[in-house]
Amino acid sequence: MQLIDSVDVTPAENHFAQVAVNGVAISEEEILNEMQYHPAPEAEQAQQAAARALVVKELMLQRASELEINATAQAGESQEEAIIRVLLDQEIKRPEADEEACRRYFAANPDKFQSPTIMAASHILMASDPRDLEEREKVKNQAEELIAQLQANPDQFVALAKQFSACPSKELDGSLGQISKGSTVPEFERQVLILPMGLAATPIESRYGFHIVRVDQRVEGDPLPYEQVGDAIASYLRDRVYHQAISQYVTLLAGEASIEGVSIDGADSPLVQ
Repeated sequence: MQLIDSVDVTPAENHFAQVAVNGVAISEEEILNEMQYHPAPEAEQAQQAAARALVVKELMLQRASELEINATAQAGESQEEAIIRVLLDQEIKRPEADEEACRRYFAANPDKFQSPTIMAASHILMASDPRDLEEREKVKNQAEELIAQLQANPDQFVALAKQFSACPSKELDGSLGQISKGSTVPEFERQVLILPMGLAATPIESRYGFHIVRVDQRVEGDPLPYEQVGDAIASYLRDRVYHQAISQYVTLLAGEASIEGVSIDGADSPLVQ
């Protein structure tokens, strides 16, 4: 199940401070296009996150150019992604995680190792272009008003879904059916799967707009034995240390570069996936 992907994306008239890396400018259009992948409570936060991500990418591409790195793109990978992959493989050593560390993590985090939570939910999608900051704020306010209306009159959900939702699910009374990990877009899923039963108190933001969500059913997962999750824990611990190393690497690159328009903080620098 995928949420609708037909939201209009005509450019909006939004003007940002000049963003550049060592004199190489990152355009407003690039930032606007990137913002859809960085949902945030406020449009300015999404703009800054998008700009930081593009700055990190440019830092790495410039470093790869200095090292004269060539790369062949793999299936589903862009040429830039391939270059960055080879750069990181060359510059950063991948760590290992021993079984003792894995078992300690398993014992300390029992809630993380359960079979997937399954839930049924309904929503009202208030669609908005992620690049139109003024319209996005307006739509968020409209979603908050509808939530207040539903808190007073819960039985109006179906009628409001049919009237306002931009998702085809409105023909099913807003029902999204069964939702589990991996069944919808990540930014929506991350927020919805942790919701309790009933109407969410605030709108859920995704690249498509703002969702008024009602959780209709939850089935919690069962605990899993270590033998089923040991490999996944080892992979997670390796990735966590690796991402920390990437963050430190980005900080070093940023410290040697001239960056305009955004600041790169090593503690929360966006990581190139």
